[in-house]
Amino acid sequence: MITAIDPITQPEAMPDWRQSLRDAVTDPRELLALVGLPQLAEKLPASDAGFALKVPRGFIARMHQGDPNDPLLLQVLPQLAELDEVPGFRDDAVGDLDAVAGHGVLHKYEGRALLIAAGSCAVNCRYCFRRHFPYAEELAAAHAWRAAIDCLADDTSIREVILSGGDPLVLSTQKLTDLTEALRDLPHVIRLRIHSRLPVVLPERIDEAFCAWLSALPLQRVVVLHANHPGELDASVGAACVRLREAGATLLNQSVLLRGVNDDADALVELSERLFALGVLPYYLHQLDQVRGTAHFEVSDTRARELLGTLRARLPGYLVPRLVREVPGETGKRPL
Repeated sequence: MITAIDPITQPEAMPDWRQSLRDAVTDPRELLALVGLPQLAEKLPASDAGFALKVPRGFIARMHQGDPNDPLLLQVLPQLAELDEVPGFRDDAVGDLDAVAGHGVLHKYEGRALLIAAGSCAVNCRYCFRRHFPYAEELAAAHAWRAAIDCLADDTSIREVILSGGDPLVLSTQKLTDLTEALRDLPHVIRLRIHSRLPVVLPERIDEAFCAWLSALPLQRVVVLHANHPGELDASVGAACVRLREAGATLLNQSVLLRGVNDDADALVELSERLFALGVLPYYLHQLDQVRGTAHFEVSDTRARELLGTLRARLPGYLVPRLVREVPGETGKRPL
């Protein structure tokens, strides 16, 4: 059953996103206490399995109390399974380091360049494909973006700049303005694409100053959200999507297929329906990138194709995300 949400409802007063970011929960035991599961603390790995916990309190509030299998909780709670060494799972599963074209610039696909804009996120997702990425060495925002801009200027085939990370929206709006002011000198760049989880996990980031910056850009604007489960999409996310659309952005969503989280046809159908109610088109459903520490999330290709077949039977074509895998060295995502 599809649960409707009101995408127009907005909180009376949005909290300051910087304060919300500072207040994020970083202690797994505190997270478990907040969701009524303190007894699970004894099953936590030491040192967060080498990847620190970080999750905003607003996202925690959407989790079900007392449910150890809550799909939002499973995305962020460290697990002992992350310590398992599984053949085929490695630090750089998608070939990012081989695609470095300049300081903080990845160039994998024709006509597009990706900037590693930030080295942190508002939430640390346990399945993150860049959980081992050397951000200290590769940040495009360093030195006022100069090295990254020089790299983009040298290749006039690049028409789209993709901001990724980490999460680019943890940067201040002024920092983003510095980048787009520099892009004005590159007439071959016509489109800015922003990949961000913040409109979902920290929707107050989409504030008045950010929307003013976005709406004033002389570029085509695309914002790719990242939501994996319909339970992530509450009224505050709906309000953020309204603000993004009013600022002239085309909204897409990409998800990762995760065992125990969304490897269920009903959940995926409801996710597509809720996204469309918010003015967001489903874009990609990614098979898990085989990054060390994430094998417990993997869904077989056979099961993934079964789920895709069900989605095609139950949804109109424009609401069916493309099931893909990223393969290092290929010219685009590989359809499954």
